[in-house]
Amino acid sequence: MPGDSPVRLWALSDLHISHPRNREALDDFPAHPDDWLILAGDLTDGEQGLDWLLGALTPKFRRVVWTPGNHELWTVPGRDPAFRGVALYERLVAIARSRGALTPEDPYPVVEHQEGRILIAPLFLLYDYSFRPPHVRRDQVVRWARETGAVCSDEYLLHPDPFPDRESWCMARCESAAARLAACPPDVPKVLINHFPLEEEHAVLPRVPRFTPWCGTRRTRGWHRRFGACAVVYGHLHIRKTEWLDGVPFQEVSLGYPRQWDPSRGIGAYLREVTLAPEDAVSL
Repeated sequence: MPGDSPVRLWALSDLHISHPRNREALDDFPAHPDDWLILAGDLTDGEQGLDWLLGALTPKFRRVVWTPGNHELWTVPGRDPAFRGVALYERLVAIARSRGALTPEDPYPVVEHQEGRILIAPLFLLYDYSFRPPHVRRDQVVRWARETGAVCSDEYLLHPDPFPDRESWCMARCESAAARLAACPPDVPKVLINHFPLEEEHAVLPRVPRFTPWCGTRRTRGWHRRFGACAVVYGHLHIRKTEWLDGVPFQEVSLGYPRQWDPSRGIGAYLREVTLAPEDAVSL
């Protein structure tokens, strides 16, 4: 952004404000008026609360970047019966834009970071059940997961309309995002933002190992190399961590459910500053 001072990037996901403790914590959300905030999905269930949350956070930052998680895409019976699938997603985008937040449907901006020019790319890619062992067929995967008690509420609440299934919606989203990224300036390092992990090896859930089919798609394997990423930001797992792959930091930035974080520390303790790969480590 010409004329703007260099920014710092902060990130958080999985705020789950449907839980009162998480919602109340936003009263103490720290302000960084010169910086950008990435919100990487699962902020609320369905559309309820998204406008309120973005209204509370956008004034605290120079710009907010939002991408949806699976929870935002839920059609909760008796609450949002008129919107589901793509229509619900488009409504969420309209809400975010009305609050001045950047969405996956907007042009990817190039900004001056303290470490140089970077391109910010919020993505909405979904999942397609491909994060599963080779011996498990697609038509068996939900039953295979349930054998150990793993089940995702998306099976009942996340509808793909007008696509025939979630895999088809995921494929369309991935193809569209890949084409957009390929058209971006190749010499500008990119921050890739998605609710779900981009690499299957990062979708490790020790307590519910068979939940991985709802955690991403193999279509995004190697995107950090293919598109010259200097950082990848994601959530969904509720396991805060940074893992380096090919010299690129992959950062899981979730807050999680009330039992998964310590309110006595305040929500500001969980706000993560995004780490960028050293300039000479980015493959362009």
